[in-house]
Amino acid sequence: MRYHVVLSTVFNIDQFAREAEAGKCPRHAMFNLAQKLGATIHEPGGRPTSLFDRAMAKVTGAGNADHWAMARALSEKLTSEDTIFTIGEDSGFPIATLCGGRSEGPKTSVFVHNADRPRSRLMLKLFRLRDRIDLFMTNTSVKADFIRSHLNLPKERVYLVTEQTDTQFFTPGPPSPDKSRPIVGSGGLEQRDYRTLAAATRDLDIDVRICAMSPNATAMTDTFPKEMPANMSVDSYDWPELRQLYRDSDVVVISLKPHNYQAGLTTLFESLACRRPVVMTRTPGLVEEFIDADVLTGVEPHDSAGMREAILYLLSNPQEAEAQTERGYQLVRQSYNSEQFVDGLATQLASL
Repeated sequence: MRYHVVLSTVFNIDQFAREAEAGKCPRHAMFNLAQKLGATIHEPGGRPTSLFDRAMAKVTGAGNADHWAMARALSEKLTSEDTIFTIGEDSGFPIATLCGGRSEGPKTSVFVHNADRPRSRLMLKLFRLRDRIDLFMTNTSVKADFIRSHLNLPKERVYLVTEQTDTQFFTPGPPSPDKSRPIVGSGGLEQRDYRTLAAATRDLDIDVRICAMSPNATAMTDTFPKEMPANMSVDSYDWPELRQLYRDSDVVVISLKPHNYQAGLTTLFESLACRRPVVMTRTPGLVEEFIDADVLTGVEPHDSAGMREAILYLLSNPQEAEAQTERGYQLVRQSYNSEQFVDGLATQLASL
């Protein structure tokens, strides 16, 4: 069996792997998966696009013309001897449409981030992707339950992927020597609500530092406050700087808008791996489970007063914050590490 791993964006994954080897960034799970399976990695771009590619991208809203051109190219050479895994709907739905469901075609697996979006529902129904995707993967029980019920799938065709972070890169460490007062750290852009964080902290004697970077989202008009408080700063951080931000943070706050697909998990697991206490907006699924297990402190969406209270409580009760932090740190190291994540994906793909 020949294996293929398909990325959603143009990405120099070999360079990333070299930098990870040098300790400059976390290891890339898709590179590790490809190494484990002996898989070929594919990415969009570098292929001529046709009128068909551009039309399909416009009509379906799934991916862009480069994604459809890549799907066409793969459909012309992949056979029943191939298994293909795509890490998102933008690349996965075009590939499933053109490659899946054929007796002589490859086995297909797609990681679905949000099947409940209108364009995802359209693609699933319009192109009968239920019959073209052999294995659906997703990362929360809420999403997995929706996919199973919406498509009437048996349990074995939807794999609930265990979340992960690279616990060899994101590790505890000492704070910066020039730190002068408590720091609340945060990061990411997807579904972020930094207005509530600003309202909760603007008059506190702390520094609020935000890493405004995300591989999957851009800032919306309502992401940040209209006027930035004097104690809040927003910057881009490279990987070692982001790790140091976590280490410097007395509390990490993940402030989110109401949504149902659990943005913020990457920041959550990176923070826990660096052994920091976390305050996070409640979302259904894994976050609620972690709140119930007292791994993090949950607050309601847009509740600046509740967020402020949670931050001050953790700052004022270091022993309780330490106990909560230790629970989260041990949980991530034991159950949410990169090795476990890659092994689970590889086993599922091999089963096809």
